[in-house]
Amino acid sequence: MKLTLRVWRQKNAGAEGTMSTYEVDGISPDMSFLEMLDVLNEQLILSGEDPVAFDHDCREGICGACSLVINGDAHGPERTTTCQLHMRSFKDGDTIDVEPWRAAAFPVVKDLVVDRSAFDRIIQAGGYITAPTGSAPEAHATPVPKPDADFAFEHAECIGCGACVAACPNGAAMLFTSAKVNHLNVLPQGAPERETRVLDMVAQMDEEGFGGCTLTGECATACPKGIPLVSITGMNREWLRATRKAGKR
Repeated sequence: MKLTLRVWRQKNAGAEGTMSTYEVDGISPDMSFLEMLDVLNEQLILSGEDPVAFDHDCREGICGACSLVINGDAHGPERTTTCQLHMRSFKDGDTIDVEPWRAAAFPVVKDLVVDRSAFDRIIQAGGYITAPTGSAPEAHATPVPKPDADFAFEHAECIGCGACVAACPNGAAMLFTSAKVNHLNVLPQGAPERETRVLDMVAQMDEEGFGGCTLTGECATACPKGIPLVSITGMNREWLRATRKAGKR
């Protein structure tokens, strides 16, 4: 395949960015999108140019590092991570636009790399449980009903890639935050921090500068792990419950 790439290039956070055009040839349809970018970077290095900076790690769809807007879609045309997107999703001769996540809370570091540490701070605000130190408890000491376990696991699948934020017209982080809140709040181990968790994580989310949620649903559509939109309404219920309980103290 021969492709034309229009790639966002930005030297650093304070520099002006622009779309640069490159031609790549000999691309196999079985390559992943990131492998295709590797080919582009080899080409740029051989010609003495600065390679395109982009995030990647496991390249197995589980770390959430890869974060690209491809032809206007978070992670591209398939509902998967960028590293698991294959070039057979495109046609020979296509022009492909490659941009970083677009959100005020995700400032560009360089080229296609953005700073997603805002997610880390949201988790630090309350995404943990109180656990006693010492020997591991018996596996069946705290029974968890299967529906609750399934619900928790569904939300635990969130890999924190940020596609929900990039796809949201408001740049909201509600789907990510709700996945982290619901994952722990439904389990008995998460009960001690149930109220403080949702209040602290939502407060931190707002402080980070993410936009407000209007339930457009773009976040759930873009999520490569299928976190459901109802996760947000679940977190809203938890937040109302916590604020009412706090008001009675």
